Amino acid sequence: MVVFVLCFLVGILCVQQMTALPEPIWAVAVVCAAAVTVWLRCWGGLFLLLGILWAAVFASLSLNHRLPEQLAGQDIQIQGYIADLPEHEGNHVRFNFTVTGSTKQIPPKLRLTWYYPDKVVKAGQEWAVTVRLKPPHGTFNPGGFDYERWLFLEGIGASGYIRPKPEPRLVDSGSTKTSLLVWRQHIAEQLARTLANSESLPLIKALTIGDGNSLSPRQWEIFRQTGTTHLMVISGSHIGLIAGLVYLLVVRFWAWTGILVWSPQKVAAMTAMVVAIFYAGLTGFSVPAQRSALMIAIAMTAIVQQRNTRPFNVLAVALFAVLVIDPLVVLSAGFWLSFIAVSLIIYVIAGRLGKPGLIRGSIKINWVTSIGLAPLLLFFFQQVSLISPLANLIAVPIISLLVVPIALFATLILFVAPIVAAKLFIVVDVTLQGLWWVLVKLAALPLSTAAHSQPSGWALVFAIPGILLLFSPKGMPSRHLGWVMLFPLVFTGSSIIHPGAVKLTLLDVGQGLSAVVQTANHVLVYDAGAKFSATSDMGQSVVIPFLRYQGIDKVNTLIVSHGDNDHIGGVGSVVGHIDTGDILTSVPLQLMEYSPIQCKVGQSWTWDQVTFSILSPKVANLLSDNNNSCVLQIQAQKGTALLTGDIEAEAESWLVETYKDKLKADVLIAPHHGSQTSSTSTFLKAVQPNTVLIPVGYRNQFGHPHQDVLRRYSDLHIRVFNNSEDGSIEVNMDNGIKVEAWRATEARYWNNVVSR
Repeated sequence: MVVFVLCFLVGILCVQQMTALPEPIWAVAVVCAAAVTVWLRCWGGLFLLLGILWAAVFASLSLNHRLPEQLAGQDIQIQGYIADLPEHEGNHVRFNFTVTGSTKQIPPKLRLTWYYPDKVVKAGQEWAVTVRLKPPHGTFNPGGFDYERWLFLEGIGASGYIRPKPEPRLVDSGSTKTSLLVWRQHIAEQLARTLANSESLPLIKALTIGDGNSLSPRQWEIFRQTGTTHLMVISGSHIGLIAGLVYLLVVRFWAWTGILVWSPQKVAAMTAMVVAIFYAGLTGFSVPAQRSALMIAIAMTAIVQQRNTRPFNVLAVALFAVLVIDPLVVLSAGFWLSFIAVSLIIYVIAGRLGKPGLIRGSIKINWVTSIGLAPLLLFFFQQVSLISPLANLIAVPIISLLVVPIALFATLILFVAPIVAAKLFIVVDVTLQGLWWVLVKLAALPLSTAAHSQPSGWALVFAIPGILLLFSPKGMPSRHLGWVMLFPLVFTGSSIIHPGAVKLTLLDVGQGLSAVVQTANHVLVYDAGAKFSATSDMGQSVVIPFLRYQGIDKVNTLIVSHGDNDHIGGVGSVVGHIDTGDILTSVPLQLMEYSPIQCKVGQSWTWDQVTFSILSPKVANLLSDNNNSCVLQIQAQKGTALLTGDIEAEAESWLVETYKDKLKADVLIAPHHGSQTSSTSTFLKAVQPNTVLIPVGYRNQFGHPHQDVLRRYSDLHIRVFNNSEDGSIEVNMDNGIKVEAWRATEARYWNNVVSR
């Protein structure tokens, strides 16, 4: 059974590596091949082919629910209901929206933003609104969050915003079909009133109703550093532990009553199943909660039917059921972490002689999961908490046996006994504040985390059997060879950059700019993208993940070209999360807290046989201005690059007059995002670039790059790349100049392909 399910899983994984789904005719070929495997009685091959077929069909049906490109940017009238708890942030509110009626054929599920709403927005409300939509599209970078994949997994076919005119109209505050949403909204509001002054409110909301939107970046960072993120949202471990606790309590209680008409085990199993489904419902049946509830339901069903099944067979049935219901779940890191964690626990506990006691067993499970999941954490997040075993040893019993049961019970009685519930939440609040204090202290310890560039898939292939060897029973031959099999995780990673060579990466930060320049032993970051709110900026969401993906733990120099938000906005996150050396900028007054250096003509330095020179501005000008941007020239042994910020025709003319032939560069980052007021013919003829990289956002409101500018590039036979079409763009200046677009090399069938 286990082998067949693993073959089915491998088949599904094969489809997820495709850049485009196969034509329907291939389904006929797969069916014929499956018939051959049945005739040969090769059941593993049959399950492999079934996995391929089912994943391809499911993915194709999902892609059919995407917004057609021709409807992008149009005003469309729709009616539907808010399908989750709204996320309030600054001047806008964001939510998923299920469409029940529309004037045009649009996807059934949307991701909408409502700017400056003048009405109260709640989950379960039904609205008639006018929206402007676009197909799923997000920034696309190494190590970055794949927003398009997330939308695909959530079944969201378009994103957009609500138009203020005609005025949105509330149709219904809630109905039978949205009763669960309305109930969750009421719980969220009641929690906010009961815990109005509590610093633990975001944590309690996350643990009771699965709403982690209120958790701050600081909180998420502490959880990552201590390896306790899985405890701070409703996850499989919470649902499993609550179900297990209920099972044990009901077995004891039922046996004590002496009612033996029904077996205590059967009654306990059915009760635990109901509780698991109820707890999953509190999250709005999020995908991880559905997966956990399904696994528990299968395990409890085995108990009810009095089947003495092996744990791995039960897990295999649960895995098969999850994959049949949603084969796209394999694209989620949570899927792999949860199933492999359960597999490791079964591997080290089930079938072993001398069952450990409760305390010793808990310590062993904590140690095994912390070590066993480290390769996956390094692969998915390029970071592993070294204090995770200790942090989880403290946090797991507190959260699972104290905080969650009390918080869940308090939530149940919140509307019938609010005073009692409030007292219970005070206990939870005090407990969480104490635990938070401990986690902050642990995170502050030296070497609390280890970061490394993303290991290759082959390194992971060696690491998984290595983990199994390490935790194999005592006396197993070559058991300690497992440590050797983990070495590729650490000793493989980013490509080597030779002295005299440069790797320049223009990151995809939407309508903004950020570039990372790497030499053999040094790193420079040029601008850091935009800031959108107190908790969201491109430095945090793009630049830092990219640096971690590359295994970079220090930025030697940060250049902030000028003071516009789309260039300076992410600086705080970069400086706050990574060791940063000198900061050069044309607007030192805006960055006084970091003691910056004024960038000006004449500044020059050499790293690893690569020369960096500031060509502009001519004089210090403390005011933010496009033409005041720091212009950086990078001269490697095999090529030259020019980074221009937001300069326009005036600054371009001065550069041409001042530097003449010295302005030549093989690679040019387009001035001012390719606006009509930049990239003049005179400037382009002086620079003579072979390649232009345009930092521009998808369907941006400024119309960048301008068609006149693109024609100038075309007339001069300049090769053009831009972020909106290509994602991040990597330029390697070593043996010649090689340009690679991240979308061209890494995009999969769910990623949006923008036609040029």
